[in-house]
Amino acid sequence: MSADWRLLGGLCLLLVGVAVNGELYTALAEMEELLETESVLITNLEGYIRVQEDKLSLLKNKMDEYQREHADAASDITAYVSNPINAYLLTKRLTTDWRQVENLMEHDVGTDFLQNLTQYRNVLKFPSDEDLNGAAVALLRLQDTYQLDTSSVARGKLNGIQYSTEMSSDDCFELGRQSYVNNDYHHTVLWMNEAMSRMLEEPLNQTQTFTRADVLEYLAFSTYKEGNVESALVMTNELLQLLPNHERANGNKRFYEKEIAHQKEMKKMKGDDGTDEMPVSDLPVARSDTGELGVKERKSYEMLCRGELKPSPTYMRSLRCRYVTNNVPFLRLGPLKLEEAHKDPYIVIYHDAMYDSEMDLIKRMARPRFRRATVQNSVTGALETANYRISKSAWLKTEEDSVIAKVVQRTADMTGLDMESAEELQVVNYGIGGHYAPHFDFARREEKRAFEGLNLGNRIATVLFYMSDVEQGGATVFTTLRTALWPKRGTAAFWMNLHRDGEGDKRTQHAACPVLTGTKWVSNKWIHERGQEFRRPCALNEDSGDFAI
Repeated sequence: MSADWRLLGGLCLLLVGVAVNGELYTALAEMEELLETESVLITNLEGYIRVQEDKLSLLKNKMDEYQREHADAASDITAYVSNPINAYLLTKRLTTDWRQVENLMEHDVGTDFLQNLTQYRNVLKFPSDEDLNGAAVALLRLQDTYQLDTSSVARGKLNGIQYSTEMSSDDCFELGRQSYVNNDYHHTVLWMNEAMSRMLEEPLNQTQTFTRADVLEYLAFSTYKEGNVESALVMTNELLQLLPNHERANGNKRFYEKEIAHQKEMKKMKGDDGTDEMPVSDLPVARSDTGELGVKERKSYEMLCRGELKPSPTYMRSLRCRYVTNNVPFLRLGPLKLEEAHKDPYIVIYHDAMYDSEMDLIKRMARPRFRRATVQNSVTGALETANYRISKSAWLKTEEDSVIAKVVQRTADMTGLDMESAEELQVVNYGIGGHYAPHFDFARREEKRAFEGLNLGNRIATVLFYMSDVEQGGATVFTTLRTALWPKRGTAAFWMNLHRDGEGDKRTQHAACPVLTGTKWVSNKWIHERGQEFRRPCALNEDSGDFAI
């Protein structure tokens, strides 16, 4: 392990600065461009190797020629140099010929290719350290949400399906190191153990950027941070067998021994028989980022994402699919296809709500405008990025294109609401493990500065268009309703966020589950209260969540 990455002595944590200008990992549409970067780099590397091989081939030919001549001369030196031609050629070889060889040896034929790399960084997209860290965190989020076995992920299997080549021990080590940088000791232990296992299985000639001692150092310290001092001591002793003069390991060994002795003494003082589990450390332990979710809510959310929580069969039988016109005259010729997803609050899915040509155009328009998706700070009202919303978004105005205008009009037909107070169409592409933790689309009473400046009232309704299929994951789940909507290209989900008395319907709390495999494109149309007075009249009492159809 290099000095930069060694664990600091005693109980100090490693602090690493990360670049903040990347964020390619927050949208798969931008990650696709990295393959173009890699293609250019591969071509450049091929050129570099080719000219280096040509140089070595020329030098080898010269060496073979000189060796043949030298062998002939060595068999009878006097006779060889007595020949005036041989004497001339020997002299020539050691002057002009050798000068050419020496010049060729000194000449760096790869300079142009190295200069290309500098130029490429100015014109091509390159991931930053932040992108690497974000990609690592995303993979670990998927591992937790979908309960993926560490060894299976390392083999390239996700939910039993082989998607990619296996990860090397070096890949696993870096994932463990990224976890450590984030103070995520739980995943550090998982992936350092996997790195160790794979290192022992790999051929001896395979390049590795770490040693067994490096892994033990991370494992011992992370295991201690997880609360298991005895295991940390065992690993530290193993490390010291490899590197007896390791200063930090010797210091940690003394600390662990003292800590274990102290714990045993405390147990004796309490009359303990010593059979209880070792108490966890009182130092902070970082597992996965749970945001503001409680343990129970997090469990329900992840079970919904895995498809393990569903409404009862009896409730499912009450849901219907039907054609509707929503009192729009021309829809009598081509009614909308409505599927009920939940009765109260009323959540529906419209099929064929957006056409392929429309989705393709909207994606093309959105790509150049993508920015990291933000959330609104409930205190300041400012828009800011958050690690619980991993995606990039763009906003498209209705008047920009007739296609967008048609989609907006279709939204009005589906909802029966006025679009004058609706926000622009928001287009979203989710990144690696892209997700959006449980949230409300409406502003709660304490969020005084929400939608400040719009003067359109609260968000009365949401229409969510799915513009891609997703191979695995990516469901929209309503955490209190045991309901999940699975992405299907061309469909649109619709629900009311507010009761008729204007209060927010907290049952509409929802989340975007992490995308396990595939890419997820959606677009949102958020509709506000203003102008809906006659479309959806107010009432003094809460309603049942229905809307006009």
